[in-house]
Amino acid sequence: MSHHGVGLRAVTRSVAFLTAGVLAVPLLTACGGDEDEASKPLAGQDIAPAARSLLTDGGTLRWAVDSVPETLNTFQADADATTTRVAQAVLPSMFRLDANGRPVRNADFLESAKVVDTEPRQVVLYKLHQQAVWSDGREIGAADFAAQWRALSGKNSAYWTARNAGYDRIEKVQRGANDLEVKVTFSRPYADWKSLFSPLYPKEVMGTPDSFNDGARRKLKVTAGPFSLKKVAKADGDVVLVRSPRWWGRTPKLDGIVLHAVPRDKRAWALAVGKVDVAEIDPADAERIVLAARGKSTPLQGPGAARTPARALRSWALAHGSDEEAAEEETVARSKERAASAKYAEQQESLRGFEVRKSLEPAYTQLALNGADGPLADERVRRAVARALDREELAGLVLKPLGLPAVPVGSHLALSGQIAYADNSGALGGQDTDEAEALLADAGWVQGGPLGKPKKVAGGEGKKADATSTASPKAGESAGGEDGNYIVGDDDKPYGEPVREDHQDPLDASGKKNLAQDGKQSLHKHPDQGGAPAGAYAPKGTPAPAGAAAGALAKDGKALTLRFVLPSGPGSATLRAVGDRIARMLDRVGIRTAVTKVSDDSYFKDHIASGQYDLALYSWPASAFPATDARPIYAKPVPAADGSLNVEQNYTRVGTDQVDQLFDQAIATLDEHKSASLVRKADARIWAAGGSIPLFQRPQLLAVRKNAANLGAFGFQTPLYEDMGFLKKGVTPGSKASPRP
Repeated sequence: MSHHGVGLRAVTRSVAFLTAGVLAVPLLTACGGDEDEASKPLAGQDIAPAARSLLTDGGTLRWAVDSVPETLNTFQADADATTTRVAQAVLPSMFRLDANGRPVRNADFLESAKVVDTEPRQVVLYKLHQQAVWSDGREIGAADFAAQWRALSGKNSAYWTARNAGYDRIEKVQRGANDLEVKVTFSRPYADWKSLFSPLYPKEVMGTPDSFNDGARRKLKVTAGPFSLKKVAKADGDVVLVRSPRWWGRTPKLDGIVLHAVPRDKRAWALAVGKVDVAEIDPADAERIVLAARGKSTPLQGPGAARTPARALRSWALAHGSDEEAAEEETVARSKERAASAKYAEQQESLRGFEVRKSLEPAYTQLALNGADGPLADERVRRAVARALDREELAGLVLKPLGLPAVPVGSHLALSGQIAYADNSGALGGQDTDEAEALLADAGWVQGGPLGKPKKVAGGEGKKADATSTASPKAGESAGGEDGNYIVGDDDKPYGEPVREDHQDPLDASGKKNLAQDGKQSLHKHPDQGGAPAGAYAPKGTPAPAGAAAGALAKDGKALTLRFVLPSGPGSATLRAVGDRIARMLDRVGIRTAVTKVSDDSYFKDHIASGQYDLALYSWPASAFPATDARPIYAKPVPAADGSLNVEQNYTRVGTDQVDQLFDQAIATLDEHKSASLVRKADARIWAAGGSIPLFQRPQLLAVRKNAANLGAFGFQTPLYEDMGFLKKGVTPGSKASPRP
């Protein structure tokens, strides 16, 4: 989980898995239907495809990353997105993702892989490529598969593993009829068997706890990919990959790839001064590069962008005034600004050599509703929040300015293009102010009563900060204003529209904390709502409180105010703009939000994971294996032996036995289409519970040097590192890449 979109397989398997609930209840039919419907990604790839024959042989690609990884072992808890990128380039993978986010056989390592038996046990037979060898010359074989299974099975606690999903279902790994065959027998059926052994580490890494724990943190002596690891230079911020002489596949066009750590707010500078050739960027930098490519500039960017005519006139007056000290200070300031402007213009000239390649990232942003206690422990309030949101408007706020499809995400468990995708948002219902107000009234929240200000709201760096109740923010103010707290709607004044962006706990009346679980409402259908889950609509005849939008709601003498925590860092402007718009939508139905902006470092650790929030925005990456990877995110929290709540990665604390049961069935169903149908049904249940509201697929923006080909916004697809390269002189971009053999 990240508001920067960390890879799912590096995150969602970093914890143990919950025991499944087995309560047998009627299954809720997915609103998108049980049949597999062909869907396509909302946006295609943007990688400047070119035939390999058009690329020059050689050259080094410098690629900006967030950090030098702490480990090169993707199965350890501190693995990150750079760890995954290195593994993709230097290690075997049995399956990779295609442009639709679906697993496909990696022909460089596998001749075939299929289930050959299901009774009495599931057996998968892998037939390896006859030329597949490690960089030391040894053949890739059953010994490597067996070593990885033993290390990740969870049976030996000496291995410091972050995840073992799937490997814990394996009974044995054996050599097949010859050295090129590997036979894997499962103790329990496992639908997501294609997720295993990708990446595959050599037995030298997986063979002992010591080698697993420490042997692959800073080095990989043995590899098997188009590139090998030359060095990790943490002091320089570099991970250096070079062309592997042992690679049997198509020869990489590049001599090497340098992954260079560059902070997000320094990437435009790094591109301009030639430190990197490709970098993921934010919308503001994307606009800057587009303008540079067009040879245009704008006074709304760069040094002096905030200078109004009035401020400019005042500056001139100070510089030429009779107060010599003030004149000198202003003259120096004006000189520095001119120098900065000249430097900015020089950088803009350098940025003309780059272009922005854009698509939609395989990840989506959601609004999380903490259902552990407080008002959101009541599913009617959670559903009222959902019914107050205009998801199309929120998607348009982020994606339309970028020229990307502004389509709300309809599933928690898959994205458009993937086999398990269906729009199940109808299980909760679309935007409807009247229904939202009626749901709140049914939950006992009515207009009137004392509007006490919350004494504490979640503050920065894990501390509590005093809430300051101020007038409603002006248009766009929350996204770019100072850190701190304000209560949206506290003055009951209407809001204007925000400008475009540059891109402890309360107890219930009985004194007990509430855990959002299976409410009895979820077992009934409203007779006049077409079978929609109960709670998505208020009971028939419930009146909406008159004038709710004009004043806050209260219950038992307490105002309905939700703690809305947002990150304050320079790369989070988009989230703050979305949060501002959500707060305005909620205010229209009488829900006030105490907005607190905290540092990016504190955001997840001190607020999301610890449950110190009511509302929050963050992203989950999509997975090709949702029955495995999404299980810990949505499984029902259970009490631990010490009395604490074991939430795994379900940070909303909202779960149901039915969802657990459907995940269990999906993971044990070997028929791919039946398993996908069960995943869709689970998603409909997740929608109905109202713990999280998917909003939009995240934009994927990369600045790439114009002569770099087969590189950019990949969307779902696993990159083909051997096909990346620089166009030959005189070649025009646009030619399609040659087909893979």
